[in-house]
Amino acid sequence: MLRVRLVSGDTMDVTYDDRAGASEGEVIDHVVTTLSEDSGVLRCRHGGRLLVLYARGVATVEVAPRGAVL
Repeated sequence: MLRVRLVSGDTMDVTYDDRAGASEGEVIDHVVTTLSEDSGVLRCRHGGRLLVLYARGVATVEVAPRGAVL
């Protein structure tokens, strides 16, 4: 589960699943590396919908275990 703060100041909780079966640390590294690139894009889920997250719109990312971020 990722809590994403957008450049606009809005926040959104999204789920990102890496199907490669990588460890949690490797997935986090992949997310950070992807979003640090100008052309970085991640496919995530927000509720039941597919969401494409573009790096240029992301200000910060907070990582949490699966479930609600409290």
